[in-house]
Amino acid sequence: MKEEDIIVGGQAVIEGVMMRAPNAYSVAVRKPNGQIVSLQALIPPHNVRFPFLKLPIIRGSVALIHSMLLGVKALTFSANVAIEVEEEKEGKEPTPQTQTTIFAILPAIVFNLVIFLFLPLFLTNLIFLVARGETFSQYREQNKVVTQSAALSTNPVNTVTWQDKVQEVFETAKFYARPVRPSLLFNLIDGIIRMILFLGFIALISRMEDIKRVFQYHGAEHKVVYNWESGESLTIENSRRQPRQHPRCGTSFLMIVMVVSIITFSIIKFDSFWLNFLARIVLIPLVAGVSYEFIRFSARCLATKDGELKTKKVWAVGLFKVLTAPGLWLQNITTQEPSDDQLEVAIYALKQALQLGNPIGNQTNQTSEALAAD
Repeated sequence: MKEEDIIVGGQAVIEGVMMRAPNAYSVAVRKPNGQIVSLQALIPPHNVRFPFLKLPIIRGSVALIHSMLLGVKALTFSANVAIEVEEEKEGKEPTPQTQTTIFAILPAIVFNLVIFLFLPLFLTNLIFLVARGETFSQYREQNKVVTQSAALSTNPVNTVTWQDKVQEVFETAKFYARPVRPSLLFNLIDGIIRMILFLGFIALISRMEDIKRVFQYHGAEHKVVYNWESGESLTIENSRRQPRQHPRCGTSFLMIVMVVSIITFSIIKFDSFWLNFLARIVLIPLVAGVSYEFIRFSARCLATKDGELKTKKVWAVGLFKVLTAPGLWLQNITTQEPSDDQLEVAIYALKQALQLGNPIGNQTNQTSEALAAD
């Protein structure tokens, strides 16, 4: 593979960066004493053993799952380094926290499903019910909803029992979960609500000092990736002058996912609130796969050689720039200007990933330490 055809990427972790080359990845984390601790490993070529994984759409779904697993590994490593540093300060014996970190991620997955899938769908469904002029009182009357105590002739006094309260909650849930068959407008509103919740979440966490540090490393990762794509030597000076907003960032990917999901869920829909919610979970690989193909295509379109675009497909470049513009704008928040020390960590991670990914390399997994440059 030609050097110019190697596509690299990565993500920010706690006080460090994970960089990925086609065949390997490396996580580099800086300790408070200035040392850079790194973990490198080869990436098993699953698509060689299973050729069907190379098929369009499928390869995008596989890439999503693999990226999530790789992200968990990178975060676990950086979290362990942070915990070891704290335990060393307290004079304790360092203890790996792999299981704890993984179990901490599971609630985060549930949180994301509830906040960014269930809640937007529920609120959009509610908006359409209200717009149709339907009320819970009308629903009770039409469906002749009566409480158990009122239905019992043995209850001479109009009292409310705990069974009545449970039934009231159940009937209320049934009403507000009544299905509204999703249309293009329905999914557009659903997407807007999801975006508002996402922006609010980003704005909230961006005020945390630890997250600001992560955003700086995010900026360092982007600058170093740009440095690599420019064909210049991987140095702090060359990386520093690069932009920190990158169109292939996961933030821009989310914006494309938003558009693809609106179209997908307008085609695949059910007359059931819960089936529509389930479809949003089950179809995540499909939506991600289609979005991945667009990102992959655009990466080729936006590739440069000697300062000029390789492709003459102006429409493709224009479409990609329009769809990624909101993501690039959002990166003004999710990335911050990094320091030279942070750029050094990102460069170290990328060099290690590229070196290990070389076919000559024969190590499958290693951990190393290096003193930071003065």
